[in-house]
This record gives sequence, structure tokens and C-alpha cells, in this order.
Amino acid sequence: MEENQEIKAQDEEKQEQLEERMENELTAALNQRDEKAVAKLLEEAHPIDIAIALEEVTDSDILFLNQLISPEQMAEIIEQADEDLQVRIMKLLDIDRILQVFQHMSKDDIVDILGNLPANRRKELVRFMKTSDQQVIRNLLGYSETSAGGIMTTEYISMRSTLTVSQALEKVKEIAPRTEEIGVLYITNEKKQLIGTVSLRDLLVAKNYDKLEDIMEDNVISVEPETDQEDVARIVSKYDLHAIPVVNKKKGIIGIITVDDIIDVIEEENTEDILKLGGVNKEEEVDSTILESVKMRLPWLLINLVTAFLASATVSLFEDTISQVVALAAAMPIVAGMGGNAATQTLSVVIRGIATGDITLKDNKKRVIKNVCVGCINGIVNGLLAGVVLAVLNHNVYLGIIIFIAMICNLMIAAFVGYIVPIVLKALHADPAVASSIFITTFTDVCGFFIFLGLAKACLPFLLAN
Repeated sequence: MEENQEIKAQDEEKQEQLEERMENELTAALNQRDEKAVAKLLEEAHPIDIAIALEEVTDSDILFLNQLISPEQMAEIIEQADEDLQVRIMKLLDIDRILQVFQHMSKDDIVDILGNLPANRRKELVRFMKTSDQQVIRNLLGYSETSAGGIMTTEYISMRSTLTVSQALEKVKEIAPRTEEIGVLYITNEKKQLIGTVSLRDLLVAKNYDKLEDIMEDNVISVEPETDQEDVARIVSKYDLHAIPVVNKKKGIIGIITVDDIIDVIEEENTEDILKLGGVNKEEEVDSTILESVKMRLPWLLINLVTAFLASATVSLFEDTISQVVALAAAMPIVAGMGGNAATQTLSVVIRGIATGDITLKDNKKRVIKNVCVGCINGIVNGLLAGVVLAVLNHNVYLGIIIFIAMICNLMIAAFVGYIVPIVLKALHADPAVASSIFITTFTDVCGFFIFLGLAKACLPFLLAN
């Protein structure tokens, strides 16, 4: 296991060194206007490596590179670039060049780029496109960017069910160079409704005189354009699909979503959930400015400050007890901290369960009981250890008993709250990942302090007599 991790670390280090070398060499070649060196690097490097390197060069360097490469090469680089670089390149290139580049890109990628441009620039580009392309682009721009319609591509192969295999193969040869996905053919009836699919493999092994309706798979899994992208990703993962068709209310196919777009969705959703769990805006990046980061983080910190006062107010209720037994002040953060950690563990599992569709709003009673039992067992183990240590250090067995009981109670509460809070947020049609940890940690802090100090106050004569 350790050997595999070491090999993986070495591979990652080599990759980082390779990327750094590529970036340095390309930057130097562009600065020196060395056409031969740039051409050689373009032959050796993958488009994504070029895109990463271009993030560090000047506008004039990008314009120089644009003069040396074909529209197809520029399209490959732009497709791999991040949003900021895409927008930057779109602002630098003239209209004619951009339209040439767009001819080598899929419609969904074009829409993604246009969606990030200023409105005036976007309208200008769409106006100069071919009429047929304009309609497709406008339709795609009309969908939410987080919906099935917003991430689908309109480049797919659709055929009538009455065609023979030989006729279908001829059409595939004709259409394939202009479409993104050729692995699956989407079969329609006379009403242009989607009724089945045929894989390219099945098409190649079938007899030439067979009709598509005889060899197609009629159990088609599809989504509507308004379906949330997270739900689409869940369906694709569940049924192990390479692509999923998008249909309208009349069951007519209007686009498909390919697996590479699904991978992007999964990565985006996972990143978003992780950031929201910490109360951080998904738009914040490592290179965000100081002001941007402050604006995105400060609101949640202010909320956290308010909730922290609740915990502080709870402690203030037991000032007299704490003043008489100073050891309580050192012990109470243990109970609260363990409760917060236990709640976060449960929360992480529940958030993932909701994201994968394993947890719904119904039939959660057994899961709640199971998590509370887990909290109880963890509380017994941790409470016993903490109780023994505190009893020995403070020469007070009653202090050990109090923290033992408080630990069990707070970890059971933590497990319950860690499960219930995201479920409640989901029921209220709110994102269950939105800073749930902030509210849960506050709840466990307040409960932990109240239970521990409440028990201490009730047992104060025993604590003082010991």
C-alpha cells in the first residue's frame, strides 16, 4: 500500500514538473517570437497543457500564437481552457476568426463560452452566425446552465426506424464528421418521437437488410430539458450510460448529454457541496482577490458569530458553578468539540446519500435510530476514556462520571441533528449542503455546554466535597 502511494506521488511530481517545463518553454518561445519552437511544442503537447500555459502569458503572446495555428487547433485549446481564459481569448480575437474557430466546436461548448461573455459581445457573435446555428444557439441559451438543456449538445445521429442497416451505415459515414457522438444512434418513428437506440457495434454486426426497428433497444432512458444536471448525473451513473437523450414533452429528441459533460457536472457539484459545507461561495477560487474572498466568506462568518453568542450565553448561565469548580472550564470544550466532530461525520454521509439519491425524504426512521445508536456507542467509548483521564488528573471521580454521561448524550444528539438538518433543508427545497455544519456545530456546542454544566451544577455538592 505504501509502495503504491509512493509511486503515485512520484508520478504526480513528474506530471507537475512536465507541466512547469511546458509552461516555461512555451512562454519563452512566445516571448522570443520563435515560430519553430512554438510549432514544435504544439506538436508535442496536449491542448490542455497549452491552455494551462497560456494562463500566464500576455495578450500579445496569445495573438502571436493565434497567427501560427489553425482554427481547429485554437478550438481544441479553447475547449480545454478555463472560463477566464476563454473569455480573454474571445475578447482578443476578431469576429471572423471566432466564427472560424466555432465551426470546429460543438454547440454546447459554444453556448458555455457565450454564456460567460458580456451581453453585447454575445449578441454580436450570434448575429454573425449562420441562421440555422443561430436558432440552435438561442434555444440552448434559453435553458438554465445547470439543467439538462443547458449542458446538452445538439450534435447526435438520429434516424427513422424504417431504415435498413445498410442505409443507416451510409448515413453514419455522411453525418459522423459533423457530430460529437457516433457510438449510439437514436431511432425515431414517423412522428419524430424517440422510440429506441442502436449502438454502433450492433449496427456493424447486423445484416444489411435488417431494419433498425428490428435491432434497436426500445427501453430508452431519457430526461427532459428542465431536469437538474445533478439528477441527470445520478441517472447516468445508475444505468452506466455513455450518453443520455434529452426529449421534449412530445418525446421528440432535442439533444443528448455525453459522459464527458457528466464528469464535469459531478466534479462541479462535489466541489460546490464541499465549499458550501464550509460556508464558502462556489465562485471563490484560490486566485480570487482579497475583496472578492472577503465578500464571499464574511456573511457566513457573521452568521457564525451570532450563533457563537448563543453558546457563550449558555456558558454564562453557569458562571457560579464554573467559578467554584475551575476544572469544568478546561473540560467543557471536550464535550462540545467531540459533538461537533460527530455531527459533521453524520452530515457528510447524509449529504453524499442525498446527492447519490440513496436518501430521500421518506422512510428515514430506521436510519435515524441507527445513527443515534452509533452516537451512543461512540459516546460510551470516548466518554469512558475522557472520564478516566479527567478523574485521574483532577482526583475527582464525579467529574469523570459527569463528562462520561455528557459525552454520551451530546454524541447521540449530534448524530440525530447531523442527520435531520440536511433532510429538513431538502424538504424546504433548500440546498442541504448550505453551511449545514455551521448550524449543526452551534447546536452541539449549546447542547454540550448545557448538558455538561447542567450535570455539574446538579452534582456540585459531590464535586466540592471530593
